[in-house]
Amino acid sequence: MASITLKAVDGKDAGTVDLDDDVFGVSPNVPVMHQVVTAQLAARRSGTQSTKTRSEVSGGGAKPYRQKGTGNARQGSTRSPQFAGGGVALGPKPRDYSQKTPKKMVRLALRSALSDRAAQGKVVVVDSWGIDSPKTKAAKSALEALGVDGAVLVVVGRDDAAAALSFRNLPHVQLIGPGELNAYDVLCNDWVVFTKDVLPTGTPVSAPAAEAIETEAS
Repeated sequence: MASITLKAVDGKDAGTVDLDDDVFGVSPNVPVMHQVVTAQLAARRSGTQSTKTRSEVSGGGAKPYRQKGTGNARQGSTRSPQFAGGGVALGPKPRDYSQKTPKKMVRLALRSALSDRAAQGKVVVVDSWGIDSPKTKAAKSALEALGVDGAVLVVVGRDDAAAALSFRNLPHVQLIGPGELNAYDVLCNDWVVFTKDVLPTGTPVSAPAAEAIETEAS
């Protein structure tokens, strides 16, 4: 089990903390991460695009011109796809883009993403934020003291509302709950910052995230 330095909110060392090898020490499975992320992005699609077929376009009841003698190809309706204002042939219709993804694959993708960030030294564990009242300046100072820059994924617990309100105004910070952790958000950010009380351990890592892919569009 690997150990990393536990940080205080002012950036000083506050001891060490163990990272569970089942969560942060697996060999990243790139194909699984790709499939899970693709499924998650597909579930976000609304699928409401729609075009009218020739049967749905109004008008076109009369034959545009007589059958023979004009030198043109015979036509029966101006609502055919070849006419301007006609229906669309093989156009998109409303559909559900969500994909069925096994829960084991979702968990493996998340563990792979977290392990990849841990291998790069991009996982930070803070003892506690120590923010009693919402203050964006305090959140910004804390990240600067930790040496965290770029896109940051901050995992906050339910009882840490003041910290969540402090971080949410920072444009480069994404807030997420421990039960909402997913491979896509981990991979989209350069750093992942946990507090000690929400650090995932063992198999219970982000069990609700398995259902999140299928319910993302709703």
